Amino acid sequence: MPGWNEVLALPMRDLDKALADIVAIRSQIAAGTAFRGYGPATMAATGAVALITAVLQFWLLGDPTGEPLGFFIGWLIAAVLSGLIIGIEMRARSQRHHSGLADAMIHQAVEQFLPAGVAGVLLAVVMWKFASETLWLLPGLWQILVSLGIFASVRSLPRTVALAGAWYFVSGFAVVVLASRTHTLSPWTMGLPFVIGQSVMAAILHFASGDNDVED
Repeated sequence: MPGWNEVLALPMRDLDKALADIVAIRSQIAAGTAFRGYGPATMAATGAVALITAVLQFWLLGDPTGEPLGFFIGWLIAAVLSGLIIGIEMRARSQRHHSGLADAMIHQAVEQFLPAGVAGVLLAVVMWKFASETLWLLPGLWQILVSLGIFASVRSLPRTVALAGAWYFVSGFAVVVLASRTHTLSPWTMGLPFVIGQSVMAAILHFASGDNDVED
């Protein structure tokens, strides 16, 4: 005869399996649902952050190539600020639009873009520590990584966001080609591509979501 511990363990195993099945089902539903956590106004705001950063660096950094630490710290601050803006709105919009699936949808969105983001940070650290003479490549490489992150997110966003991904892909290689002539850093080779790219994202999200959703 089974002991009481074995008898009690059976319902617990069934409960754990049921909970695991529920989590799997929620993940599958989230994977097939269009993510509405990104808002057009927020994307436009991140473009404004990029423009302000470029203008401030143009005024304050006499020689960005000679002050790479100041150049990249400025863009790191801009990236963190933009990430916070997007993250705060993402949580609020997901709670409104996805209700009980909000956490799963946010996790999926972060998971799609995270590899590109981590690669960008690690690439900067490695180049800074071991190949500082190649830092002029980083603005273009960052834009290419952003494009890959956007392409990875296309399956849960309006298909037209691929246009923004294509922009960052092309601009990244264009920036690498331009910078290869002088091996210099410029606020504008970071700022202008991101201003245009985020504006394109904002327009795409605006038309995809409809006028009634713009203020969400």
